[in-house]
Amino acid sequence: METALITGASSGIGEAFAEELAARQMNLVLVARSAEKLQQLAQTLQAKYGVRVDVIPLDLTTANAASVIFDTTQSLGITIDLLINNAGFGDYGEFSSRQGDRQVQMIQLNVLALVDLTHKYLPLMRDRRGGSIINVASIAAFQPLPYMSVYAASKAFVRSFSEALWAENRQYGIKVLASCPGPTETNFAQEARFPAAMTGKTQKVSTSEEVVKETLAALAANESTVVIGGAISQLITRIGAFVPRKVFLQSLEKTFRF
Repeated sequence: METALITGASSGIGEAFAEELAARQMNLVLVARSAEKLQQLAQTLQAKYGVRVDVIPLDLTTANAASVIFDTTQSLGITIDLLINNAGFGDYGEFSSRQGDRQVQMIQLNVLALVDLTHKYLPLMRDRRGGSIINVASIAAFQPLPYMSVYAASKAFVRSFSEALWAENRQYGIKVLASCPGPTETNFAQEARFPAAMTGKTQKVSTSEEVVKETLAALAANESTVVIGGAISQLITRIGAFVPRKVFLQSLEKTFRF
């Protein structure tokens, strides 16, 4: 039976991945900060689907977090067939006025932890000539976002990094996918501290379950990138190519200023 490792697994998209993959009879390694939530989820999935679920309660912004996860799975003799780098957060507001430590932590979680974990498990996948990696990005990966500058930049990195790895590793039978959801029913907006007016002014909102199913379908098709959401989400990822950069950025600033 194959095993998937999921970060940010205690809620939202990560929890939906855990539920769907357990239903598909995959064993799981779940990573998140909350030990209580992870244990509760593990017990539920084990009882419901009869799969093995190991939990690693850990803050991925701490030093050597990826090494702790890797060493733990190695010591347990667990082979990771599917790595899902889902953990991440955003922060809304003018960069100059936001808490500096939070911006650095965002990069540590959204970028550094993702790169570190990928670098730990990818060589083993190449040795086995098989395996898959899903990196959860966002439609924010396709353009700069005033008032969410670090978040959008971090997701642009994730998309670019993932697409490059997709090209590098096809010959080894490894699939790498950047999943780019639009607005999704999670606690992301609350964590990012969006203004109430902003959360009420959005396009079609996907459920976490919809994001997971579309992501896994794209992975099965060996896509490098998938954009998930309604017509507006699809348009957002393409419009920058047809509008002068200066005009585009000015329009984005007005759209996201509250």
